[in-house]
Amino acid sequence: MDSFEVIISPKALSQLNNYIDYLQYTLLNDQAAYNVWQDALETREHLSKVASSLKFCTHPQLKKQEYRIVHFMRHRYLMLYRIEGTTVYVDAIYHQLQDYENTFADELGQQ
Repeated sequence: MDSFEVIISPKALSQLNNYIDYLQYTLLNDQAAYNVWQDALETREHLSKVASSLKFCTHPQLKKQEYRIVHFMRHRYLMLYRIEGTTVYVDAIYHQLQDYENTFADELGQQ
């Protein structure tokens, strides 16, 4: 089984921090914020072991650029990532209810 180095982009980290801030400061739920953070860390560790085995995104632009998703282990969030050699780059983190593929594809098109 391959092992990958997982790098979380500043944008993805900012997205995760926004979700955690919402839980902690808007909903005033410190435990939920902590649980999501822990889940993100565990998902990152899991991703380092299974990155190449997960399927590609269905959006044509994302599939062409070989983006994949991994769902958090216990929460309704996901990481959008790509693989270059033995390195995984997590470029975005979204809640599953968001239109994440179209949103991310639009953001890529604006770069």
